[in-house]
Amino acid sequence: MQGGAGASTDVHASAPWPHRLLDVPALRRAGTPPVPFRQFVLKLHSRCNLLCTYCYVYNAADDSWRDRPSRIPDNVLKRSAQRIAEHVAAHGLRRIRVELHGGEPLLGGAETALRQIAEVHAAVRAVSGTLCEVQANVQTNGTLLTEPMVRRLASSGIRVGVSLDGGRAEHNKRRVDHAGRPSWGAVTRGLAVLAEHPEVYAGILCTIDLDLDPEDVYDSLMEFRPAALDLLLPHANWASPPPGKGPSTAGSAPYGEWLARAFDRWFDDGRYRTRIRLFTEIIGLLLGLPSGAEAVGLSPIVAVLVDTDGSIEQVDSLKTAYQRAPSTGMTVFRHSFDDVLEHPGIVARQLGTGALADECLSCPVLQVCGGGHYAHRYLKGSGFRNRSVYCADLEVLIRHVARRIEPVLGLGSLLPD
Repeated sequence: MQGGAGASTDVHASAPWPHRLLDVPALRRAGTPPVPFRQFVLKLHSRCNLLCTYCYVYNAADDSWRDRPSRIPDNVLKRSAQRIAEHVAAHGLRRIRVELHGGEPLLGGAETALRQIAEVHAAVRAVSGTLCEVQANVQTNGTLLTEPMVRRLASSGIRVGVSLDGGRAEHNKRRVDHAGRPSWGAVTRGLAVLAEHPEVYAGILCTIDLDLDPEDVYDSLMEFRPAALDLLLPHANWASPPPGKGPSTAGSAPYGEWLARAFDRWFDDGRYRTRIRLFTEIIGLLLGLPSGAEAVGLSPIVAVLVDTDGSIEQVDSLKTAYQRAPSTGMTVFRHSFDDVLEHPGIVARQLGTGALADECLSCPVLQVCGGGHYAHRYLKGSGFRNRSVYCADLEVLIRHVARRIEPVLGLGSLLPD
């Protein structure tokens, strides 16, 4: 293992990270093992052809993207693949996910995505043969998708996910280019191409807008025939609350009520037509299954990000907190992913209840909520050891889902009062 955990101690001491202070060596001595990464987010491009008004990369507290190369250089592309393979070999992993992100990862075409995945496949095969499955996805705004591009991505087994706020032009007024022009026409052309290639169509990510009708959002998105949907709470925190939830309305639950209406639409009419990740995760957690998403549950985080300059970072959602919040101070050139597992920010996100606020520990929906998304807990001066800014919303949604599924499954009460 290059670098070693000790090599990054000085970086941690000087970096402005208000994560919960942890004695990582003591935790390791006490038998708290790290959980290896299984999801690797690789940024292919640090710029975007859109400038969505709510974007947490370009319109949040952290503007470190300005100092990064616009596109990933060859040495970062290759070294990232080598580090992934090293991690696969070290932990005997049998399945990993590689997520190609940006900015807009398809700026400049599909070539970089194809080369990155080819490098990962070659490096992983060299250390594991066919024992480790590599699942590859690219997350795009959809405006650059063409038939030839989709065919090329499909030929390399790369699935395509699209970000969209609803299935109508008026739902996507915040998704505009740098001149303020709508992206709707371009993205609908891209989605029409994807719909003809269901084998690579991963689904749609939709950020919630309280001004939109949840039933209409769901119905309109289903017109694009997605294999899956994910309804995302806008990335926000106590220092920068989301729209409709200022400090004076922290106990209100407009997002929970919005999601409850969307759940009813899906559950009563279309739940067999697609999977909505947030809803299926909550149902699974209510039934005692482990979580697989960061938004809910207590499962340890297993995702790590490599930026275009080779910096290894925590996930981008932390950019909403403060300048360089995702930073670990490490790079693929000097550190392994095992080194990153010792970073206090990563350790805190693998501790489950050990990293939660005291008030969360007595909450009756704790095992399902899990404290909510880590980035949504931030408060200036106290870091991330707080309840989620969406605490009330999550409880409203979780209790609503429990009430709906109890009679269908013939179960008694799934949650205490």
